[in-house]
Amino acid sequence: MSTNTKINSEKRKAAPSRWLIPIVLVACLLIGVGISRGQQPAATVGAIPAPATPLPAEELSAGVTRFSFIAYGDTRSSVDGTAPQPIHTQLVDAMVTSIKRMQTTDFPIRFVLQSGDAVTNGRNVNQWNTSFIDIVSRLTQEANVPYYLIPGNHDVTTATSVGAPNRNTGLKNYFDAMANLIPPDDSPRRLSGYPTYAFGYGNTFIIGIDSNISPDETQFNWVKTQLEGLNRTRFVNVIAFLHHGPFTSGNHRVAELATLGVRLRYMPLFRTHHVAAVLGGHDHEFEHFVEHYTDRTGLHRMDLIISAGGGAPLYGYTGEPDTADYLASGASARVRLDHIVKPFPVAADNKYHFIIIRVDGNKLSIEAVALDPAANFNPYGPDKVVFDLRD
Repeated sequence: MSTNTKINSEKRKAAPSRWLIPIVLVACLLIGVGISRGQQPAATVGAIPAPATPLPAEELSAGVTRFSFIAYGDTRSSVDGTAPQPIHTQLVDAMVTSIKRMQTTDFPIRFVLQSGDAVTNGRNVNQWNTSFIDIVSRLTQEANVPYYLIPGNHDVTTATSVGAPNRNTGLKNYFDAMANLIPPDDSPRRLSGYPTYAFGYGNTFIIGIDSNISPDETQFNWVKTQLEGLNRTRFVNVIAFLHHGPFTSGNHRVAELATLGVRLRYMPLFRTHHVAAVLGGHDHEFEHFVEHYTDRTGLHRMDLIISAGGGAPLYGYTGEPDTADYLASGASARVRLDHIVKPFPVAADNKYHFIIIRVDGNKLSIEAVALDPAANFNPYGPDKVVFDLRD
């Protein structure tokens, strides 16, 4: 055999080995990212299905004056993209139980509000599809109630401008997830192109605001127009929900730009229109401020509640927020803040939870529901399971 013949023969023998290593590496990579043979990751976020019984048109519920709703936030988890969110799953179990328990009472639960940070990285389609969508779908399908989410910074990034390019992917994923649930883009209760919307049920008007872009003029003017156009004879209760509550004593005690926008722009607007409560998240704990103020119609109260125990790592009390400038700017309205519920200093002592708001005419009350063991989670005192939001 010639030398050339030997060389060609050895090349033919080596060929299978040369291709075997890349093939094995690719197979390992596919297994590692959880993609089975013939399977491709979804390109879009699946839409949460609408409940069989959605809220009626606003005009059809005008006579309703007694009902309840659930609020919570910050469900993101360390397993996002690889498994369903474990704490969120347990909370939804408890929500479904509460909804069914209260279904035949005077205060049935009619909808659920979520104040944002659904997942850790809202730009990642797999995090929504694997870890969030199916859990929430139990509320709309098994419990048959509408679900309203407003985006948090983890969902659409911390960009404060509506046109920031890094918002686009997360915002699209949010819209895909909520396509069946929030008012359509051409609705008078939806700011076109924004995740900002409102709805009325019974004697209560709910408005969801994207606090990530609180400096945005278009959003602010739309919210102002919605509040100015309300029939307050019917809508005696107005409730805002957003991700960045105006005040907190947790890890975000020092106000961020988004929070400052809420304080400086939206809080005076809320006072003008006698908003009853502002529900927020962002700091992973439970706490409650009460703002009192005076105008030409008398003394008023606004409850500022943080409920962000949806599954993200819990935070603890870090100190009181600096409110000096805020109080000075509200001096003409005699603005006063009372911090009536504070989180525990040790994060682990706070609880994963949701809240139930009861509406009884123009009277609101709150119940905090924590995961077991919850015996020592009585934020308003051991004898106050349900706390009235009034003086």
